[in-house]
Amino acid sequence: MIKIHNLSYQADNKVLFQNLNFSVDEGDSLLLTGPSGSGKSTILKIIARLVAIQQGEIFLDQQNISDLPIENYRQKVSYAAQSVQLFGETVRDNLDLPFLVRNLPIDEQQEISGLEKMELPAEYLDKSINDISGGERQRVGVLRNLLFPPQVLLLDEISTGLDSDTKSKIWQVIDQLQEENHFSLISVSHDPEEISQAKRKIQIGGSNE
Repeated sequence: MIKIHNLSYQADNKVLFQNLNFSVDEGDSLLLTGPSGSGKSTILKIIARLVAIQQGEIFLDQQNISDLPIENYRQKVSYAAQSVQLFGETVRDNLDLPFLVRNLPIDEQQEISGLEKMELPAEYLDKSINDISGGERQRVGVLRNLLFPPQVLLLDEISTGLDSDTKSKIWQVIDQLQEENHFSLISVSHDPEEISQAKRKIQIGGSNE
């Protein structure tokens, strides 16, 4: 379980959120909604330890995340941004990374299986990242986060700008892997369909459901 306790943050002398509290149990999902600039993405980045906590505490399995080694924490808590950043030259370079950071031998079959789940052909492993579409880049980026399913998955508007078919493919894979691995999911979205389908959501700066 991940628990956010009395989290507050301000930027440019503006309070984005104050005394924010919520928790997400193993296998559960939470959607953060609200107007642009309300701090939704900042919340995810704080949980991911990409932005420092100004006030409040975050606990993962009752441990304060500030006390956990960052390398170990980022294997447990995975963050995917709206504009996915691929690196290196090929898709393979990106899918090898989760194995390398864990000091594990690279399993090409696991990579190919992941590509197939995302409805991308096996030969995409050696495809240049400059030769794939925006939707394909997003699928590769999400897959990179899910080759080793984390304990907590943070998704920051990952479907923005994608066509409905690509969005559906990505979410089918995420839903399937969450059902199999029971990770906690916290996402940010402005997509009306995603908001309407969310089982639980919090509006930052508004009412909660």
